[in-house]
Amino acid sequence: MSKRHLFNSPDGVVTKCLRGLIAYNPRLTLDEKNRVVFDSEFPRSKVAIISGGGSGHEPAWSGYVGTNMLAASVAGDIFASPSTKQILSAIEAVPSDNGAILVVTNYTGDCLHFGLANEKANARGHKCRMIICGDDVSVGRKKGGLVGRRGLAGQIGVLKIMGGASGEGASLDDVYDLGVAVSQQIVSIAATLDHCHVPGRTEHGMLLDDELEVGTGPHNEPGYSKLSPAPSPSELVATLYKYMLDEQDPERGYVNFQPGDETILMVSNFGGMSHLEMGALVDELLEQITSPPWGFPEPVRVVSGFMETSLNAPAFSVSVLNVSAAARTLAQKTTGTKYTAEDIKRFFDARTDTYWESMAGAQSSSKRRPRAEQFLKDNSVAEKHVFDASKDLKVDPATLEKMLRTACEAVIAAEPDLTKWDTVMGDGDCGETLKTGASCLLASIDGGLTKAGSVGDVLLELEDIVESKMGGTLGGILGIFFVSLRNALLDEVSKAGDGGDSSTPIGEKLPLVWSAAAKTALGNLRRYTPAKVGDRTVMDTLIPFAEAMGSTNSFASGVEAAVAGAKATITMEPRLGRATYVGAGANAASGELPPDPGAWGAMVAIKGLSDGFA
Repeated sequence: MSKRHLFNSPDGVVTKCLRGLIAYNPRLTLDEKNRVVFDSEFPRSKVAIISGGGSGHEPAWSGYVGTNMLAASVAGDIFASPSTKQILSAIEAVPSDNGAILVVTNYTGDCLHFGLANEKANARGHKCRMIICGDDVSVGRKKGGLVGRRGLAGQIGVLKIMGGASGEGASLDDVYDLGVAVSQQIVSIAATLDHCHVPGRTEHGMLLDDELEVGTGPHNEPGYSKLSPAPSPSELVATLYKYMLDEQDPERGYVNFQPGDETILMVSNFGGMSHLEMGALVDELLEQITSPPWGFPEPVRVVSGFMETSLNAPAFSVSVLNVSAAARTLAQKTTGTKYTAEDIKRFFDARTDTYWESMAGAQSSSKRRPRAEQFLKDNSVAEKHVFDASKDLKVDPATLEKMLRTACEAVIAAEPDLTKWDTVMGDGDCGETLKTGASCLLASIDGGLTKAGSVGDVLLELEDIVESKMGGTLGGILGIFFVSLRNALLDEVSKAGDGGDSSTPIGEKLPLVWSAAAKTALGNLRRYTPAKVGDRTVMDTLIPFAEAMGSTNSFASGVEAAVAGAKATITMEPRLGRATYVGAGANAASGELPPDPGAWGAMVAIKGLSDGFA
């Protein structure tokens, strides 16, 4: 866990946070004394939805105050319930002729203080109701006992649906019944890579590097179980869904799912997960919920983001709301409005001027698109690469395979060093980029790429790998080089076979063919990059390699020049790329720099080809 904070003391930080969070909406007002954020233009004719709890869960709940969502929120200290007085101040801040509903997560302090505020508000003449939301399935019925399920981020979905109904002018009874029905049809669970750290407090509940905790709460509460070694993402998602969706589990079968039921998937970042991993997590969740053993229809809505956080915790929660089941519950009412699944989705889709919009987007405008694989299958045409086979260069298949395998294996073995060096000098992606390309080429070799001994086939495959798998500057440079090399090589093969001195066998002309092709490819590459020898780039390997081959017609000479060029980068001052502005130049004179990772990686590949030929 990271213990570093910009604000190292909790003193005053909650109030400063609230002032900052409301700055995006001029309609919002902050009662600093009571730490209440409220909509200063809230219409008295609408039902006032009020929520809150301990701080540290931002944007919950102040970030959800606004049109079609909360009328007011109230914040306690970090992970501590607000006081009854604070909650009463929130109720008074947004008077409603139609009444107010307090919606809280199922934690003892929140239940007691909001409950007391509810009683006092009614005693003062307010029409006030209260809903307690518990959606966490990890606790289980026996362990939960009389307390019930604790609250996770599923509550935010309840607030959104209730706020949408209130915005349409629904009555107090109808909004209340809707909120209760929806809250009872949500299952949630959290998983934690490590616990959060509270400013000003000592460490708490650190996990080991190979541990992952399932069923944690948003206040550093311990989880249901610790898994070691940590499961893969797909294994973890399968475990979470087993807890959430298995109706046969007597401890956790809280929600019934019938065939064809419409669901909403909500994924909350606890604060410390990257957007990159959260996006991948959502994809894995969607893939598994629509596959056996669950086989649910694709969720009708998907929401992911910082819904309800736990300071800086590298953790997340997953919630599934059964929209159809909530509608069935409402249909059984003997009085009042019986909202349908379409109504619930409409309330969920109601646009707000709150933080909600950063997660939800606009999902109601059209039918959800099919998953990418099917969409691309139905709507794309694969690009076809072809070349004149009469110009192809054929070599011994076994030799070709050995050369390529040796080169790929050498690049893969060098990846740790390349990544380390590029982390110092650039953005750290060089090693992984080259390893990806080498691994893909090995897979193609395993699939029979070299069986025909076709150099043209190999270069075409390299082009495809670079274009589809290898990004970044290095991928672009190699892509141009390989395309140019293939075109030039096939042209030189054609010349050697059809023109010039036809009395000389083409095998004897191969050094000349390769030298001429490398020279042409290098010339083309120079049109797209200003890099030259001495600039500390991959060109410090490629240029000496091509020039030495061109002057000697010897592959061995080219390899020697490539090795020398790569080693020379150790003493060079960077002149291009990220390395020029990371302070590396100050250390160049003292010889403290590592080799340029791109130049070294290219050299390793070239030398690997040579070693495989020996």
